[in-house]
Amino acid sequence: MEACSDLAFRHLGLSGMDFIKTGKVKMKETMITDEIYSDYFQALLAGEKGKCIETVNGLLERGITLYDLYIHLFERSMYRVGELWEQNRISVAVEHLATAITESLLTLVYPLIFSAEHVGRKAVVACVAGEYHQLGGKMAADIFELNGWDGYFLGANTPPEDLLKLIQEKKPDILGLSLSIYFNLEYLLRVLEMVRGSFRDLPVLVGGQAFHWGGRDRVEKYPGVTLIPTLKELESFIRQAS
Repeated sequence: MEACSDLAFRHLGLSGMDFIKTGKVKMKETMITDEIYSDYFQALLAGEKGKCIETVNGLLERGITLYDLYIHLFERSMYRVGELWEQNRISVAVEHLATAITESLLTLVYPLIFSAEHVGRKAVVACVAGEYHQLGGKMAADIFELNGWDGYFLGANTPPEDLLKLIQEKKPDILGLSLSIYFNLEYLLRVLEMVRGSFRDLPVLVGGQAFHWGGRDRVEKYPGVTLIPTLKELESFIRQAS
């Protein structure tokens, strides 16, 4: 990552994490201990934003890498929140509150994210129509920014026609599509059909918690479409593409 400034470089780095279907993770060289994660996660479920901010600020002061923070704290906790919601073990209100808190925590690290020098490449990231869970897409766009790309995040429930117009305007090197709810897979497939009809050679990355339930074969039948299950794999893909 020679393109990054000294400040950003000190916060770059990647600690491995492998998600498995139970929601547990195998962690390597992370600053986030089981105790730190457990305390943070309980505060997140309880809606205790102040405690969550305190945890994140403490980790930043200790020099945690942003990849470690995103992968081992934000992504891990929100995947677990999603699983609990899918299992009807937490309410929609609790899931929404945890999402809102996490989105607010991302702003704490934005000065570091956007200090990376740009490499002249662009990515458009969007959630398809009918998809209102935008946190995963927002974090994916941040990973592009960390690697010096211009990451254009369009947010939740993006109308396909508007997405196509923005692609035409920005002419990105990569399109990223986020899907959190498996039942919205048909919306994603329609968008892929439209994108392939108008931008045949544009590489497309798809990802999100929805793919824990399947769907890889249905999206990867389209040429130039790749499923990226985790932020760790997204970061590796971007480095190779850069």
